[in-house]
Amino acid sequence: ISPANPVGLAMFPNQDGLERMGQNVYIESVVSGEPIDEFGTPNSGGYGTISSGYLEMSNVDLTDEFTSMITTQRGYQANARTITVSDKMIEELLSLKR
Repeated sequence: ISPANPVGLAMFPNQDGLERMGQNVYIESVVSGEPIDEFGTPNSGGYGTISSGYLEMSNVDLTDEFTSMITTQRGYQANARTITVSDKMIEELLSLKR
C-alpha cells in the first residue's frame, strides 16, 4: 500500500471573502485575496486538523431535497398518466377500425 497524496490546504488573507460555489466548496475571489501559501500541512500554522474515521453532518438541505423529490414524483405521475391515456386512445382507434 502506498500513501495517497495529501489534502491541499490553503489560507487566505480574508477567508470571509471566499466565493461559495456549493455546500462546502469555496473558490478564491478578489475580496479573499490570493492564498498566503500554496498548500499547508494539517495541524500546523493554523491550518486546522483532518481526522479520519469521523462522520460528517448532513451537508444537504432536506427542504430542497424533498421539494425536488415531490416535483420529480409529480412529473413521473403526469408522464405515466399521459402514457395510459394515449394507450386507451390507441385501443379505441383500433376498435373503431374493426
